[in-house]
Amino acid sequence: MFRKKTPEDAPPFWIATSDLPVTPANGFYQRLDTVLAECQFGDEVRRLAAPFYEMDRSKGGQPGIDPEVYFKMLMVGFFENLASERAIAARCADSLSIRAFLHYGVGESTPHHSSFTVIRQRLPVEVYDAVFTLILTALRANKLLTGKRLAIDTSVMEANASLRSLKHRLTGEYYRQYVKRLAKEAGVDTSDPKAVSAFDRKRPGRKTSNTEWQNPHDPDAKVGPDKKGVTRMIYKPEHVVDLDTGAIVDVALNFGDERDAAGLAVRVLEIEARVNEAVGEPADVARVETVVGDTAYFDLAELGTLHEERIRTAIADPVRNRRVDKLTEAERRTVRRATQTTRSARGQALMRRRGELLERTFVHVLDYGGARRTPLRGQENILKRYLVQAVCGNLSLLLRRVVGIGTLKQSWAASASALAALIGAIRVMLHRHLRLWALAPAVAGPNNDTIRVCAPIPVAGRITRSSTVC
Repeated sequence: MFRKKTPEDAPPFWIATSDLPVTPANGFYQRLDTVLAECQFGDEVRRLAAPFYEMDRSKGGQPGIDPEVYFKMLMVGFFENLASERAIAARCADSLSIRAFLHYGVGESTPHHSSFTVIRQRLPVEVYDAVFTLILTALRANKLLTGKRLAIDTSVMEANASLRSLKHRLTGEYYRQYVKRLAKEAGVDTSDPKAVSAFDRKRPGRKTSNTEWQNPHDPDAKVGPDKKGVTRMIYKPEHVVDLDTGAIVDVALNFGDERDAAGLAVRVLEIEARVNEAVGEPADVARVETVVGDTAYFDLAELGTLHEERIRTAIADPVRNRRVDKLTEAERRTVRRATQTTRSARGQALMRRRGELLERTFVHVLDYGGARRTPLRGQENILKRYLVQAVCGNLSLLLRRVVGIGTLKQSWAASASALAALIGAIRVMLHRHLRLWALAPAVAGPNNDTIRVCAPIPVAGRITRSSTVC
């Protein structure tokens, strides 16, 4: 029986907060909060952000939002696959389980989406780097960080900029104006948009160069192909992954037209210093043994510098028939060492492991973490957000080690598996009892009713006894 739920006219009255109905918090966010508390995440974040806030209350003003809440809300965006900050703020306001994760009560208002912009502009990149290193330290404490064998690669992120808004660096013309001017000079009717578009596709020498064009709304975004090969405004995020554990050791955000191999040696040495800091050792300790990458990272000068630091490289030479006789002795030695590593069984195994672990991090962060298309503009702003998303990728790895569940999707899958196992057990039990009832002999009851009395019946090689009436 049920009744329609209608609002009841009642005078206003006071009610204790403890008497309000509470939805049980989601188990995943409870576990995540516990893991963050164990590594003292909130205290460390507040300590890092304190120099950029006015901590003297005597000067007045409304207290700012807790930096821990800011980072936790960005974590919600990662685990819920929400790219927009408006969507993150709305989700945090709607969900009681997320409110409990943020330590907000039912009667408290969660932060507005505009707070993301204010806090992001207030905190420098160094704070985000320190938060990333904090989680690396937690990974090290759980034996999820070694830093000896590293893999490096780049992917593609779509910028919040359009090709239609491109502007010529010299003439100041927008791209459409530029095409119309060329079409008019070629005798094409510029009043017909389709004719202008057809002329643009077929005109000789058509090229959109980053040296000539830029987007005025996001000058850092560059023209390039996305994952599907479509020309867009892009950035190139770079991941460095520990091949022994799958942890993201470092991330960077490169321009869309930047070479992958540029500054590889310096980059690896900086990563080595970061890992040593997370481990608690001096920065100059030689830790990295091998660096694995694809052919885009093959550069003789960079590889030579790494070899001088006694770091092996498993990076294949993109030139098959390289004229070794035209190289210097140092370059020939570099090519020989690189070729020996890539052709060895150990090098082949490392390259296969790179394809497994490194590509997995891109899928988690970009495709399932809401980072494939960024809503922000400017390399620095995007890097700050991306560092937090990489932190969440490492938190997933840490959660899988500690509690066995790394993401919300896995939490839902575990609940569904438990429910399916329960339903399966009930079905087996019902099937067994129905079989016993069907095989029981029929006898006449007191009122000449036909009943079945359970008798010893062999079931799956065993004898089952029952003295009750079926």
